[in-house]
Amino acid sequence: MDYGKFKYESAVKARESRKNQTQTIVKEIKLRPKIDPHDYGTKRGHVERFLKAGDKVKVTIMFRGREQSRPELGFRLLQKLADDVTELGFVESQPKQDGRNMIMVIGPHRKKAESKADRNAQQAASHARQVPSPRPEAAPAPSDV
Repeated sequence: MDYGKFKYESAVKARESRKNQTQTIVKEIKLRPKIDPHDYGTKRGHVERFLKAGDKVKVTIMFRGREQSRPELGFRLLQKLADDVTELGFVESQPKQDGRNMIMVIGPHRKKAESKADRNAQQAASHARQVPSPRPEAAPAPSDV
């Protein structure tokens, strides 16, 4: 067998295997224990968007000053967020205190490749609905027959 041909075929196989792999991306959201309800809703929306895209989300609660003596506030906030996004993801690592921060990781139920394929199918379906059908050709008049 020709060495050049062997090298080419192995490169093609490597390219095919890389194409089917997906990168695991960890997005991060930072919160404070005394977050406003509207701001919490906005951050929750970001977490939902990341999970729908198939990315993991690292939720960090930053404590400052006297807030460090009340870690249960942060724990409750993280539990509330986990309950709000249960249909999209699951808690991969439970909340744990890390110095001034409390960290929790939420993973998506669906893999990135599945969510990407689903999103492409939805875009194709919506695109098919938006494209107008071509005009029908003019039918011959009955008198011409």
